[in-house]
This record gives sequence, C-alpha cells and structure tokens, in this order.
Amino acid sequence: MHGLPGAQKVITDLTNPSQRADALGKLGLCFGIGIIIGSALGGVLSTKFRVSCFLPLTYINTVLINMSSSVGSSQSGSMFSIREILRLMKFPGVMEVFIVKVFAGLPIGLFLIMFSIISMDFFGLEAVESGYLMSYFGVLQMVVQGLVIGRLTNNCTERTLLRLSVFVFAGVGLGMALMRTVWHYCIIAVPLVFAFSMLGTITDSILTKAVPSSDTGTMLGICASVQPLTRTVGPTIGGVLYKQFGVSSFGYLQLVVNIGLFVYLLKNKIPLREVKSQ
Repeated sequence: MHGLPGAQKVITDLTNPSQRADALGKLGLCFGIGIIIGSALGGVLSTKFRVSCFLPLTYINTVLINMSSSVGSSQSGSMFSIREILRLMKFPGVMEVFIVKVFAGLPIGLFLIMFSIISMDFFGLEAVESGYLMSYFGVLQMVVQGLVIGRLTNNCTERTLLRLSVFVFAGVGLGMALMRTVWHYCIIAVPLVFAFSMLGTITDSILTKAVPSSDTGTMLGICASVQPLTRTVGPTIGGVLYKQFGVSSFGYLQLVVNIGLFVYLLKNKIPLREVKSQ
C-alpha cells in the first residue's frame, strides 16, 4: 500500500505545479500494468497452486526495491502528528477538497472492498474470471490515466474537473443501483474508472498545490490515508449494506452522496490555486 504514495511523492517533488496533475495521471500507467498482469496471474496461480506460491514474488519485489536509488525528501516532521494535520487543513481550500475526496469515493470504496464476495455471490464468477475482470479494470485505468486525464488537465481547470468527477460518480451510482449482470458492470466500469482516477489525481494535485512545497510529502501522506481508512471501516459497513439491502444499496448511497457533493461544489467557491499548463 505504500508503493503508490511513495511514487506520488517523488513525482510531486520532480514536477512543477502546472505539470503535476498530468504527471500524477500518467503515473497510473505503471500501476495499471501491475493491475492487469497481477490480477490475471493471481487468479490463475490461486486456482492451480496454493496461496504460498505468492511468497517468492514478495522477495523479488524486495530485491528490486533495495536496488533502486533513493530520492531525497523535502518532508519535515511527522505526518502522524495531529497538530501537523490540523495545521495543513487550515490552508485555504484544503479542508473542503479533502472532505470531497473522502466522501465522494467512500461508497464505491465500500463496494470494491466487498467485490470479491459480490463477484462470486452476485455475479457467479470463479477466481480466474474475477482475475480477468480486474485485468479489464487495469486496462481501463491505464487508458484513462495515461491518455485521458493528461489531455483534460491541459484544457480544463481543476475546479471543473473536480465537479465533473463528482457528477460522473453520481451517474455511476445510478448505474450500479440498476445493474443485474456482470456485463452491466463492465459497462459501468468505464465511467467508474474515469471518475475514480480523475478524483484521486485532481484532489491530490489541488491539495499539494494548496500547501507549501515543504509540506507536500505530509499532504500526500494524509491523502494516502483515505484508502486505508476505507479498508478499516469498509468490511463492517459494506457487509451490513450487502447483507441487509443488497448490491443496489452501494449504488444508491453513491448517488445520494455525490449529488450532495456536486451541489456543494456548485454553491461554494472553494479557493483553489489554478495553474494552467504552458
């Protein structure tokens, strides 16, 4: 889980504000490839062999990490300091954008946490088929983050893209509430991946621009804590929603939350440091 935040920190240090959103989007290409290969390979290996076969892969990963050269960090202090977090939240626009980041992706995060169960119980998929489905997500993520997000960030303001991602998320919620088959889900996955990737990239870009350059590492650390937080509370909340109300409950929750956030973004002029690419 630390791989992506670490790479984002390096990218943030090496880019200027006008290039940051585009660079963070292209970073998803590498992780998209990992999702494609890892999901397909994981499904096959878990079916043909025992789970212990994954252990050697972790050793290979450790060797590769140790071989890589270290990059200096501008971060100061501890990112786990409550006082430090509260200090950063006081910068103009930071608290508002962070709230949107947390709540806009929370319902879909709950769904994705429960996806392994939903894929077997609701869609009736086997392990290999689930792996292929995740590889499909990887392809979509690679295309969106590598080709789409960069073009949009060069031609649209981050305020517009933030509103767009929340609006698309609301539409995804409606689609999820109505879906019945895995083919429906494959169609919904296109705007889902777009909104998910756009929201993450744009909010990270906005938040790192809103704080001093010496605090970008800490800010990215705070942003990276959103997904672990979702994974912590997600299984309990997601399990209750799925058992009591079914798969459609995730879609309705996604729809209601993001419509509320979209109205909030339209009515409130959140101060953003808009820096257009040259």
